[in-house]
Amino acid sequence: MDRLAEQLRFALEIDKLKHVLRRTSTAAGDQRRRENTAEHSWHFALMVFLLAEYANAPIDLLKTVKMALVHDIVEVDAGDTYCYDAAANLDKADRERCAAERIFGLLPADQAKELRDLWEEFEARQTPESKFANAIDRLQPVLLNYHAQGESWRENGITKAKVLARNEPIGEGSAALWDYVKNLLDAAVREGYLSE
Repeated sequence: MDRLAEQLRFALEIDKLKHVLRRTSTAAGDQRRRENTAEHSWHFALMVFLLAEYANAPIDLLKTVKMALVHDIVEVDAGDTYCYDAAANLDKADRERCAAERIFGLLPADQAKELRDLWEEFEARQTPESKFANAIDRLQPVLLNYHAQGESWRENGITKAKVLARNEPIGEGSAALWDYVKNLLDAAVREGYLSE
């Protein structure tokens, strides 16, 4: 029962992700609102499954989906750090490392190690799975931003050059998806959703 208690305590702890708001809006027309981290992780995991055929190298699909589901668990403590906020990103790695220690530490040792290892692999971006996972993690908000008419880009004065620089790692995981993103950003400029 101790193991079950630890697992359920972790499950309740990560429920807090539903309250961590991101800067990206949903793409739902007049129902648009900011997405939360739990929604992002679910959407990201499903996109990994849907788009796996576009990975640059063969991937272990289950491992990559697990990576998608655990990659932002640290935001329970560290919060969502806006990718274009240079000051907030200065201590992001430290905040997230402390959060990983506490949150994954709630689990039984074997599961704590498995999830922590997946999180660290995602962060390192060295394996085919982590490169593809990072590609999808970056694609998802670009897609939402475009279909929300550039709402968060416009609100924060983000330029096409900044979006390109931030999302260049998409190409490490999927050349096809990187080509798609570059075309989408050109369209975003034409539509007035993103400034040149």
